[in-house]
Amino acid sequence: MLEKLFIKDSANVSDAKVRESYGKLSGIVGIILNTLLAAAKIALGAISGAISVLADGFNNLTDCGSNVVSFIGFKMSGKPADKEHPFGHQRAETIAAMLISIIILVVAFELASSSVEKILSPQKSDFSVALLAILAASVLVKLWMFLFNRRLAKKIQSETLKATATDSISDAIATTAVLVCTIISHFTAADLDGYMGVAVALFIAFAGLSILKDTISRLLGKAPDADSIREIKQRVLAFDGVHGLHDLTVHNYGQNKLYATVHVEVDAHMPIMAAHDLADTIERDFAEHTNILLTVHIDPLVLDDPKINYYREQLEKIIADIDPQFRMHDFRVVGGITHANLVFDLAVPFDCKLHESEILSQIKDRLALLGENLDAVVTVEKQNIE
Repeated sequence: MLEKLFIKDSANVSDAKVRESYGKLSGIVGIILNTLLAAAKIALGAISGAISVLADGFNNLTDCGSNVVSFIGFKMSGKPADKEHPFGHQRAETIAAMLISIIILVVAFELASSSVEKILSPQKSDFSVALLAILAASVLVKLWMFLFNRRLAKKIQSETLKATATDSISDAIATTAVLVCTIISHFTAADLDGYMGVAVALFIAFAGLSILKDTISRLLGKAPDADSIREIKQRVLAFDGVHGLHDLTVHNYGQNKLYATVHVEVDAHMPIMAAHDLADTIERDFAEHTNILLTVHIDPLVLDDPKINYYREQLEKIIADIDPQFRMHDFRVVGGITHANLVFDLAVPFDCKLHESEILSQIKDRLALLGENLDAVVTVEKQNIE
């Protein structure tokens, strides 16, 4: 394993410097191998007149540029936080992945243009054993680079290396297509060079668009995956004194730089110092055992008032009847002898079809059926609900 040879303390992937070293190793290996492949293909493609081989060589040459971008991205992401970037520089890795996708799309466009020209003005390409050998070797090298980068990406959970691995497998498929096309064209009268070039260009463009879509989504603030949310909730709920949680928000500034806030529900009679200590304990636990910097907000929950408990239970049934996915929190009762306001926040999923006014109307209508002078003061929040 190259990482064991060239990366000190390679098993400690949570360390920012080790993570940076993984990215640099991938970049250096890619630059060396892609330079060699590009030089061989461009030379043989120019000599033989095979536009698909020549284009494939330039594709490898742009891969070198992608590797340089990846190298610089990891170098920048390893920089510590400063006054202008208090959350660190890890998002430079996401930007690097986006630049790689743009490079892939440029290559696809140039390859498609050259291939269309070849279709319109066909020219017979020269055939040689050396050409076949270079193409076959290129496929094997790109397959190895795909497996290598995919393994590193899984180890350090890197979107940039995932993009690099995707680029490598796209190259392997593209070169395989060129190899098949070269053999068929030589042994038959069919001139498939230009058509195969277009097909390869479309395949490469699809891979580039997939990477671009994912990186833009991350930069815009993509929601964390369901498993991560579930793990955070389970960890918080495991603490004694925690009766529930809500309003969990996670901000991703890179794999090793996650910030989160959460509202934790505790017994309203818990002393304020004890509640503060509980919040500190939860925050320290996350800081020591996860890569999440968590901020805890304490919400008091009245648990020993029969009337309030009754209203809460009835309201939970009403809400569940409207939509089982709805979640109520921050519930309290405000009012006097003649009436009572049930004040709470209601979390609804983003894809909820009901308008806020419809939800409120249904809640109030069903509260009226209880036969008491009750009103609902509701703040509707759209959230990802698990």
